Amino acid sequence: MRYTFLISLAIIAFGLFSCEQEEQQAPNIVFILVDDLGWADLACYGSEFYETPNIDKLASQGMRFTSAYAASPVCSPTRASIMTGKYPSRIDITDWIPGQDPKGRKLLGPQDRNELPLEELTIAELLKAEGYRTFFAGKWHLGDKGFFPEDQGFDVNIGGNHKGSPASYYSPYHNPQLEDGPEGEYLTDRLVDESIAFLNAAKEDPFLLYLSFYNVHTPIQANKKHVDHFREKAIKMEEIGDQGYRNEHDGLTKLRQDNFEYASMIAAMDENVGRLMSKLEELGLDENTLVVFTSDNGGLSTLQNNRKAPTSNEPLRAGKGWCYEGGIRVPLIIKGPGIHANTESDEPVISVDFYSTIAEAVKVSKNKIPENDGTSLMPLLKGGTSLDRAALYFHYPHYHGSAWEPGAAVRKGEYVYIEFYDDEKEELYNIKEDISETNDLSSKMPDKVRELKAILNAFHANTGAQLPSDNPDFDKSIPSL
Repeated sequence: MRYTFLISLAIIAFGLFSCEQEEQQAPNIVFILVDDLGWADLACYGSEFYETPNIDKLASQGMRFTSAYAASPVCSPTRASIMTGKYPSRIDITDWIPGQDPKGRKLLGPQDRNELPLEELTIAELLKAEGYRTFFAGKWHLGDKGFFPEDQGFDVNIGGNHKGSPASYYSPYHNPQLEDGPEGEYLTDRLVDESIAFLNAAKEDPFLLYLSFYNVHTPIQANKKHVDHFREKAIKMEEIGDQGYRNEHDGLTKLRQDNFEYASMIAAMDENVGRLMSKLEELGLDENTLVVFTSDNGGLSTLQNNRKAPTSNEPLRAGKGWCYEGGIRVPLIIKGPGIHANTESDEPVISVDFYSTIAEAVKVSKNKIPENDGTSLMPLLKGGTSLDRAALYFHYPHYHGSAWEPGAAVRKGEYVYIEFYDDEKEELYNIKEDISETNDLSSKMPDKVRELKAILNAFHANTGAQLPSDNPDFDKSIPSL
């Protein structure tokens, strides 16, 4: 009887220990970053033309954020912010690498970095120190040789290099970091094939899988599997011609989603997100994996020189390259342990937050986490409704092919303040009441303008933000390009 009692106690103790071990098991991290995916480019965010059943399913399994922002309206700065948890101006990567940098405009953009500094402790390096296997696939765009993913904490790099767009979405890829597949192989399929192979080999070790799609960045190259379906949808739509565009400063903004080639690229991306999620389920990893799905900036909806962009961010104003909502507001879905299914948050969040969020999910000791600008989203993911922070900031002191001119913006509460350095103009919007930013309140609320301008200036000073300078060779008599 005594031995039976002792054995029973041992079994109970072992069971309790096992449960405790399960509770303490570090979650896997799957981070999915889509290039140039607009806030309105998903069905679960309101698109009626694009079809995204797999991402919609992911949203139903976790939390969908309606007021999520990229730290920049262009790619490289946002990517740097995700890697470090720091605002782009603090890292001194404020333009896509290497940037446009025109010499014939009124202002000269600051000469920022062309690579993510090696002294920064990336999220991959942070997790690797915690025993994580780290895998990167897709677009990097944070530096050339010596600054590739494998130099920044990733054990494996599939396709990540200094370029911001693929030479082709079909093999041969002409990518020195990605061996060509069979002729006609689709890049997005290949990146997920490689990701699945990593999952199959991951076994017992916790892992960070960072999947950075090249989709839906230009070149707009139709996915052959899906394009006919969307071509038929587009044919059935009413012809609207030039009414499908409006002027945005010196650019044109697309007002309707009807590009069937772009739609096919979104469908291919969505299909591959579904493949990756299915593999997690098949391997029994889905219950203990934190999945983050987002974009690096707004959709490409606005271009200068009468060029026509592929997508529309309506009801948001403008798109990629702009500090209006269309350029910085992005989709964000997070699913994982303890996150209630089919939930939604309208709390403003930003890409600098992912670093602290992942660190808290993994339970990294606070003394190991570098000082950064982010706020962990775990309180929201666990049922909270708000975060304790002053404002969100956006600094883009460069010219861009979208017709954007150097400027910056800050969102505090329901108000957004934007300043344009070229024409020395200020704008103010109540983003809660006017999501399309059509009613400029700056002349009616000068006190609010002064308040937000002071907050933005303090941010510039705190982060060491570089500002554009006057161009001594600028000739006002020559029209700007």
